[in-house]
Amino acid sequence: MNKQDVLNAFQFRHACKDFDTSRKIRDEDFEYILELGRLSPSSFGFEPWLFLVVQSPELRERLKEHTWGGQEQIPHSSHMVVFLARKAGTLRYDKNYPKYIMTEVQHLPEDAIELRGQFVERFQKNDFKLLEKENGLFDWACRQIYIALGNMMSGAAMIGIDSCPMEGFNQDKVNAVLAEDFGIDTDEFGVAVMCAFGYRVAEPRQKTRQPLDKVVRWYE
Repeated sequence: MNKQDVLNAFQFRHACKDFDTSRKIRDEDFEYILELGRLSPSSFGFEPWLFLVVQSPELRERLKEHTWGGQEQIPHSSHMVVFLARKAGTLRYDKNYPKYIMTEVQHLPEDAIELRGQFVERFQKNDFKLLEKENGLFDWACRQIYIALGNMMSGAAMIGIDSCPMEGFNQDKVNAVLAEDFGIDTDEFGVAVMCAFGYRVAEPRQKTRQPLDKVVRWYE
């Protein structure tokens, strides 16, 4: 794959509103998309996400009830992912989750865990002041979710798979569905965004973007 192949994939990708219900993504292709999410970078490597792959028609309908206008991408797409972000209940510097990541995932020695823990505390308390806002840590986690989302959508486009990210929903009501119907602890996780994956029915209109000189400033 060369640079033009990547640019072509970015031109191909759009927010697909109308999915072909007769076409399904192959298992190995969707596992590849999920792996792109898993391998995505996150602040301190804390991986503050949980990806819910929702294939149940009943559960999709429960989610659709709380979207703007009842978004048909939810029932019609091949695969549907709900992206959850961690909340302060687990992501705060003095909770067990950061230490679990540093110990069990990153396999850091004790002295490095202690030092990094101090960095995390300073970052959350002082540098970004995440603890001063009610949803500060959740919002911080959501920003990282979008890195995984972008990687998954871009990687999907590179193999000809369409996607549609969705923020058009009532967050509180979707969280209530997640608690009631999915068994999610909403003190630990909250919904950040949803994304449908599949294959387009028709070609979209030409992509529109501002020119490069409107969005880039150089300082030399």
